[in-house]
Amino acid sequence: MKEFWNNRYQNKEYAYGESPNLYFQAQLSGLTPGKILLPAEGEGRNAVFAASKGWEVTAFDISEAGKEKAEQLALKNGVQIKYLTGDAEDLEFEEGSFDVIALIFAHFPEPNRKRIHQQLSKYLKPGGHIIIEAFSKKHLAHNLINEKAGGPKDESMLYTADMIRSDFPGCQILELTETDTVLQEGNYHQGQASVVRFLGKKNVFAG
Repeated sequence: MKEFWNNRYQNKEYAYGESPNLYFQAQLSGLTPGKILLPAEGEGRNAVFAASKGWEVTAFDISEAGKEKAEQLALKNGVQIKYLTGDAEDLEFEEGSFDVIALIFAHFPEPNRKRIHQQLSKYLKPGGHIIIEAFSKKHLAHNLINEKAGGPKDESMLYTADMIRSDFPGCQILELTETDTVLQEGNYHQGQASVVRFLGKKNVFAG
């Protein structure tokens, strides 16, 4: 997977564009700036947007090429981000470090997904928020029609609302929906898509 993402991000053009994901932008705009963690952040479009709105940003991805592009985008926009490289299961942060964790099209293999999600939840402060937009299992039908719709072709890496509910039991659900949308994000997220959207708030007494 590391080689795949390094190859995708090696070109000068940004694979998913330079603008933030619209769902992420809308949800973050309703929150008071603090510390945010962005796993699987790729080329940094969401990290740079968050930093421009006053958030203290930590991001990571498995791809060194993604980090390089993200740092270039931050420099272009005159903001600072902290960007680490590594696997989601290897990087560690102190518990309760972040006010927001945002997973934007961050898809993990089925054997590891729930463990990664619950580990990330531990890094969230009580009362903090989780923002997720990811491809749903219904998205495979769109991908078969239009390859540029993007997303994993392995159904086991796609999500349902019930999976998200199960992965974050310590969170109050503010929004959890499966819906269709039209993506216009660079060259690789173009066209009709089925997504899961989640806004959660960590319970004060959650572990």
